[in-house]
Amino acid sequence: MGGIMKHPMKLLAGAGLGLFAALPAWAQDAALQAPAAAPAATVDKGDTAWMMVSTILVLMMILPGLALFYGGLTRTKNMLSVMTQIGAVSALAMLLWVMYGYSLAFGPDVSSATLANFIASPAKAFLAGVTPASQAATFTAGVEIPEYVFICFQMTFAAITISLVLGSVVERIKFAAVMVFAIVWLTITYLPIAHMVWAASGYFFKAGALDFAGGTVVHINAGVSSLVLAVLLGKRLGFPTERMAPHSLTLTMVGTGLLWVGWFGFNAGSALEANGTAGLAMINTFVATASAGLFWMLAEKFSGHKGSALGFCSGIIAGLVAVTPAAGNSGPFGAIVLGAVASVVCFFAVTVVKPKLGYDDSLDAFGIHGIGGIIGAIGTAVVYAPSLGGPGAADYAMGEKLGVQVFAVLVTIVWAAVGTTIAWFVAKALTGGRVSKEVELEGLDLGEHGERAYNI
Repeated sequence: MGGIMKHPMKLLAGAGLGLFAALPAWAQDAALQAPAAAPAATVDKGDTAWMMVSTILVLMMILPGLALFYGGLTRTKNMLSVMTQIGAVSALAMLLWVMYGYSLAFGPDVSSATLANFIASPAKAFLAGVTPASQAATFTAGVEIPEYVFICFQMTFAAITISLVLGSVVERIKFAAVMVFAIVWLTITYLPIAHMVWAASGYFFKAGALDFAGGTVVHINAGVSSLVLAVLLGKRLGFPTERMAPHSLTLTMVGTGLLWVGWFGFNAGSALEANGTAGLAMINTFVATASAGLFWMLAEKFSGHKGSALGFCSGIIAGLVAVTPAAGNSGPFGAIVLGAVASVVCFFAVTVVKPKLGYDDSLDAFGIHGIGGIIGAIGTAVVYAPSLGGPGAADYAMGEKLGVQVFAVLVTIVWAAVGTTIAWFVAKALTGGRVSKEVELEGLDLGEHGERAYNI
């Protein structure tokens, strides 16, 4: 009889008709109206393997990718300090993530419906209730991945986001200040934005904002925070009159390559499955990036300069940043255009706007991640349109989606600016914030860490 109640329509075939007819009328009605049991969620080993690889690829973006990219752009005397800061804040972010970060971003809803828009419950702090058997949902009903894998994947996103912020303040910030700032910033800035955008109960998620892999959560968040932090900390000694050229564009190029390769885990991995959407994100990550790298060099040429290796690397990063929110939300040709537009806009932000305003964003974290993230987040609403090859429905309303995207961008900008200001003043009060003049002149490698990158 349990089978009858679970699968009533099967009784209508063959000999089952007689058994069904023998039931009283009320039982027949109940059998016909009872919904079929939902199939148990399945975990596919292919999806699991892909997500584990994607997680490791994102880790490679941080160490060694970002560390070499940023390190090569600094002066020789600060190479190790940059790499050490990136490694240390990444490790710190990982520990904070399993202590309370995952729970506040993706845990159960809090009791207050209003508060649930912005943050989750601490019920899963220290990964309470998570086991090898627990699962996390994907974008396909009935398909899930192990929760530990999802936790690790999202953990790497938090780690790289705080690492990106440091690009604006290298060569002058205390290591202790970096660590204190990271704790506060991750807690009050990153976690709420991640929840709002990617958690099912999040404010932007419910509003329908499009952010496939982190245009707002990672790049606008980090980019705006970089600008605010650079202004609050102040300029490097000698800026802008003293020449502060990158000490090794070779290392920067190597870092760029590692970032591009790792970004496939970042973007294609955000599909949470090894499927066609991951394939779409993959090709978009190829072509948007290629377009951006070439268009940066073209912008250099048209502005009277030679196409440079540094320009190519900068364009590559600008394209990767711009396509991040659009990776699974655009067709390939829309991604090409988006990469080109973002690259040119970032070029002018770095070469024209920054010198005029005079702020010292050391490694152009705002000029590339902040501006590129804004272009990408807003542009996603455009390339999502089916008329431009995007995956939007036939009745897609671009104007309405543009409004949602712009609103999400503006709120992220304000949230990041306020959170960064609070985090900096806490760090400054506890550590002093900035190294002494003597340490800055000597270099942070020796002054902060007692070692040199190059013992020549």
